[in-house]
Amino acid sequence: MIAETGHFALLLAFAVAIYQFAVPLYGAHIRHDGMMATAVPAAVMQFLLLCLSFACLTWLFVTSDFSVHNVWANSHSAKPMIYKISGVWGNHEGSMLLWVLILALFGALVAAFSGNLPPGLKARVLAVQSSISAAFLLFLVLSSNPFNRVDPAPIEGNGLNPILQDPALAFHPPFLYAGYVGLSVAFSFAIAALIEGRVDAAWARWVRPWTLAAWMFLTVGIAMGSWWAYYELGWGGWWFWDPVENASFMPWLVAGALLHSAIVVEKRNALKIWTILLAILAFSLSLVGTFLVRSGVLTSVHAFAVDPERGVFILAILCVFIGGALTLYAWRAPTLKTGGLFAPISREGALVVNNLLLTASCAAVFIGTLYPLALEAVTSQKISVGPPYFNLTFGPIILPLLMLVPIGPLLSWKRGDLWGALQRLWVAALLAAIFAVIALVWQFGGPWLAPLGIALGVWMVVGALVDTANRIQLFRKPLNVSWSRLKGLPGQAFGMMLAHLGVGVMVIGIVAITAWREEVITVLKPNESLQMAGTTVTFLGETPLTGPNYTAEVGRFDVSIGGTKITTLTSEKRVFQPSRQPTTEVGLHAFWTGDLYVVMGDADTSGGRTVRAYFNPLVHFIWLGAIIMSFGAIVSLFDRRYRVGAPKRTRAPAPQPAE
Repeated sequence: MIAETGHFALLLAFAVAIYQFAVPLYGAHIRHDGMMATAVPAAVMQFLLLCLSFACLTWLFVTSDFSVHNVWANSHSAKPMIYKISGVWGNHEGSMLLWVLILALFGALVAAFSGNLPPGLKARVLAVQSSISAAFLLFLVLSSNPFNRVDPAPIEGNGLNPILQDPALAFHPPFLYAGYVGLSVAFSFAIAALIEGRVDAAWARWVRPWTLAAWMFLTVGIAMGSWWAYYELGWGGWWFWDPVENASFMPWLVAGALLHSAIVVEKRNALKIWTILLAILAFSLSLVGTFLVRSGVLTSVHAFAVDPERGVFILAILCVFIGGALTLYAWRAPTLKTGGLFAPISREGALVVNNLLLTASCAAVFIGTLYPLALEAVTSQKISVGPPYFNLTFGPIILPLLMLVPIGPLLSWKRGDLWGALQRLWVAALLAAIFAVIALVWQFGGPWLAPLGIALGVWMVVGALVDTANRIQLFRKPLNVSWSRLKGLPGQAFGMMLAHLGVGVMVIGIVAITAWREEVITVLKPNESLQMAGTTVTFLGETPLTGPNYTAEVGRFDVSIGGTKITTLTSEKRVFQPSRQPTTEVGLHAFWTGDLYVVMGDADTSGGRTVRAYFNPLVHFIWLGAIIMSFGAIVSLFDRRYRVGAPKRTRAPAPQPAE
C-alpha cells in the first residue's frame, strides 16, 4: 500500500504541475489576479505531494520491501542503514524523483519568499518552473516509475553499487542536484522576462540570490565528488576530466559568469541580453548533464547506465526546453533595451572579459566532452579525449582570467584607472614573487613553471584581501574608522572576497599536486619497505575482515621518518555481497605539506602484494578552497539587500468620493 500511495502522490503532483503551468500563465496573459494568485498554493501543493511520494520510497528502502523492483535492484537487507537511505537516490528512478522533488522545493521557495515580485512576473516564473516539473514527472510516470512491483517478491535484494556505499557519496547527489535544479529558477526568471519584455535592476536583484545558492550547492557537490574520487577509487587523483565530472563543471562555470553579469545589470543596468542568455545556457547545461548521465551514452564510474529509450525521452525534453528557450530569446532579446554605456577599462569591462573567458573555457570543456560521442554516432569510430586535450585548451583560457580576477574589483564603474588598480596591488605582486622563490627553492629541479602557478594563487589570495583593505581604507584612515567601515561592509563584499580567495587557495593546491606529485608502484612482501617523500613505508602483512555486507583483506603499513614510527595505515581489498564486486579502500596520512597515500593492490605470484604509494603535496588546499568559496556564497546570501529585495510596487490609492 505504501508503494501505491507514493505512485498516486506522483500522479497528483503531475496534475498539479500541469495546472500550475497553464492557469497562472494564462492569467498573467489576460491580467487576471485570481488566476495568477493560484500559482503560489499550487507550487506548495506540488512540493508537498512530492515530499509524500519521496517519503514513501524512502520507507520502502528502509524496511527492505523487495516487492518493489527499485528496492530489490538497489538494496539489501544486510546493508547499513545510511546506505539503505542513500540507496533511495543511488539509482536512476530514485534519483530522478529526488531531482523533481528539489525542483518543486525551489518552486515552493520562490512562491514563499518572493512577496515583492510583481504578480505577473511571479505567475510566469512559477508557471515556467512548473512546466519543467511536468516534463520530468511525465518522464518518471511513463518510463522511470520508482514504485513498480515485482511479482512474486524476491526474498533478498541485489544491493547498492559498492562504490556508492560511502558517506561522501551518500550526500554528494543531493547537493549536486540542488545546484543543477537551482539554476532552473534563473532559467524561469529569464523566460518570464523575455515574455514580459523587461529586464531591470530589480529583476537582477531577484535572480542573483537563487543563482548564488545554486552555484554554492554545485561547488559543494563537485568538491564532495572530487574528494570521494580521491580517497575511494584508489587512483590517487582528484580530477580525471571524466564526462560526468565535466557535466557538473560546465554549468558551474556558466553560473559563475551569470553571477558576475547580473551584477552589471543590477549596478549599471547593462549587459541585459548577455545575462538572459547566460541564465538560459546555465540550466541548459544542467539538462545536458542529466542527459549524459542517464541516456546510456557514457561509460563512467558514476553514470546511470540505463537503456537508450529513456535517453531519447530526456533528449526530447532537452529539445523542447533548450530549443524553445533559445527560439524565444532570438525573437524577444532584440526588444530589450541595452542599458548604460561604459569604457573598455572599467569594472563593467572587466566583468565582460571575465564572462567571455568563463564561457570560452566552458565551450572548450563542452567540445572535449561531446565530440567523442558525436563522432561515434556519425562514424562509429571511438576515440578518447582526456587530460592532454583539456590541459592544452582549458588551461590557456583560464590562466588570463585568474590573473585578472584581483584587478577587476579595484576598477571604478563606467571608467576605471588600470594603472591605479595595479599600483594598489603591489603588496600582492611582492608576496607572489616571494612565494615563487620559496617554491623554487623547495622543489628545485622543476617543473620550472610550477613556481609561477604558486605565485598566481598567492596573487589571487592577497589580491582579494587588498580589495577589502581598499574598501575600508586600511592604513589610510585611523584604525577605528577602518574597523567601522569593515563592520558596515555588505555581505556581498565579504562573500566576493572569500570566493576569490578560495579560488586562489584551490589554484595553489592544483599546481602543487600537478607539478610535484610523487608515485611509487612496486611489489612488497611482509616486512619489506619502500621509500616515499622522505618516509619509509613498511608492509606488515594482511589480515581478513568481515564487514556488515562485505569481506575484506586488510593490509597494514607502518610509516616512519628517520627510524621513528609516525603512524600505521590500512588499505583494504573488499568484496561486497551479493554482487561479488570488489572495491579498494586507501590508506591516507596527512602531513602539513601534503598526503601520503597508500593502496594495496592484487596479490602477486611471488607471495607479495602490488603496492601503489603517492605523495600528493598541498592537495588539501583544493578542498579547502572549495570550502572557502562555499562559505563566501553563504555570507553573500545573508546580505541584507537580498532579504529586503526590490521595493514592492504599490498601486495608487483609489480616489475617495467627495462628501
